[in-house]
Amino acid sequence: MSTPDLNLLVTLDVLLAEGSVARAARRLRLSPSAMSRALARLRETTGDPLLVRAGRGLVPTPRALELRERVSQLVGDAQAVLRPQEMLDLTRLDRTFTLRSSDGFVENFGPELIARVNREAPGVRLWFVQKAEKATGSLRDGSIDLETGVVDQTAGPEVRAVALFRDRFIGVVRTGHPLSEAEITPASYATGRHVHASRRGLGKGLVDEALEQLGLQREMVAIVAGFAAALALARASELIATVPERHTGNLRAGMTSFQLPVAVPGITVSLLWHPRLDADPAHRWLRSCVRDICAGRSNVSV
Repeated sequence: MSTPDLNLLVTLDVLLAEGSVARAARRLRLSPSAMSRALARLRETTGDPLLVRAGRGLVPTPRALELRERVSQLVGDAQAVLRPQEMLDLTRLDRTFTLRSSDGFVENFGPELIARVNREAPGVRLWFVQKAEKATGSLRDGSIDLETGVVDQTAGPEVRAVALFRDRFIGVVRTGHPLSEAEITPASYATGRHVHASRRGLGKGLVDEALEQLGLQREMVAIVAGFAAALALARASELIATVPERHTGNLRAGMTSFQLPVAVPGITVSLLWHPRLDADPAHRWLRSCVRDICAGRSNVSV
């Protein structure tokens, strides 16, 4: 069996990324005819047409879609192996990192993270964006550098994840609320008026499942997209908000928090990134900063 030409991997990576023989040729500084010959070799090697004509353009075959992420990772790993390792000079680092997180994370952990980053790498900027959905495609395409959240099946096997902290759900009311001065039972909690935080607009959650086992049901009068909005409404009304404790520490200042009177599973908040950034020195430094801040070690040196 002949050894395959590994140079074709680079060509395949660019072709699948561009979806065009002409654009791929320009990117690799080849003539269109040379790129067409390379595509023909790839088709022969893989036994698949890879890109087929659709109107005036080309579309990838199912096999090409299956290969796209794997080929991109292989090429990225090879380039990292062949690239000289440079010592990271944080004082000269000039880079913008994009971090995506759930509502409340920036308010609670952002100030310390920004302070540490500014102290160690003054030229680094952090761009925080809200998580509108759980899909991790933005990590794969590079538009997001880091993400925090609860890992589930939508993360994909190619995404790296490390646990940051465990969290539990608690109830929160304004100071002076009747529940702030009385023993809280499942019945008294359920009969209150509630505001529910759900990014997807769902009317029920883990708390409702626990209450239903006791034959109880919450009166849900408002549904909001995030924890900050839920706490803002609870602060100015008689509503009860149920939020994760550590995730919302700063947002709950001046309010009364209490342990839920029903058993609700805790959650693990993790840090996620794409494996192509595993060995990137600047990215590794930022990951260590986030982990230290979330662990309460903001002054730990790298």
